[in-house]
Amino acid sequence: MSGLSNIKSKLLAEQVQEQIYQYILEQQYETGSRIPNEFQLASRFGVGRSTIREAVKLLISRGVLEVRRGSGTYVVSTAPTDLDPLGLLQFEDKMGLALDLANVRLMLEPGIAEMAALNATEEDIQKLRELCDVVEHKILAGESYIQEDIAFHTCVAACAKNKVVEQLIPIIDTAVLMFVNVTHTQLKEETIRTHRNVVNAIADHDPIGARGAMMTHMTYNRELICRLKKEKEASPG
Repeated sequence: MSGLSNIKSKLLAEQVQEQIYQYILEQQYETGSRIPNEFQLASRFGVGRSTIREAVKLLISRGVLEVRRGSGTYVVSTAPTDLDPLGLLQFEDKMGLALDLANVRLMLEPGIAEMAALNATEEDIQKLRELCDVVEHKILAGESYIQEDIAFHTCVAACAKNKVVEQLIPIIDTAVLMFVNVTHTQLKEETIRTHRNVVNAIADHDPIGARGAMMTHMTYNRELICRLKKEKEASPG
């Protein structure tokens, strides 16, 4: 029974660590922020302190949290290392990195959307519509939509039915994470509209329309990053 108990405890800790991670995103904790202590987290998620400790250890191993002895538990990154396989988040110039990623996305994603329009199945299109709906719902509700945004772009890439594109998905995931973190989700209305346009073009099997819709989406992203970058460079300190 002890073996079964250990398995259950591990599964519960994994579940709770994901809940804590979502909580960090929803509460918009920034890097360097201290999160609630063990007692508070245990009360919030309805589990014991030992489960919280194990969940925190998992988030530490993913590069999200750090325990500072005598001080508390702090957020060190809102992007887990397992969602950053290229190690891009180690670079300190986040705005410059976000612009580099936006440039790469402009090269890649319109073409990927074009391939998706040619190859997407009805099942793929239904999944895209569902993800689009979830992103829109969360934006309108004022909730964090980072994971759903990543899932949407990942789904578009999967619709391309191209083995090489599948290997590029981690780059796209990292780009979405970086963009949302840097811009603090300022393009909410544009995201809803352009996501919908991308889905509609793919559903119509319109490759040129899909390319254009994704190009518009990426252009909004890049223009905002460029503006924020200039404002940061112009501000004292």
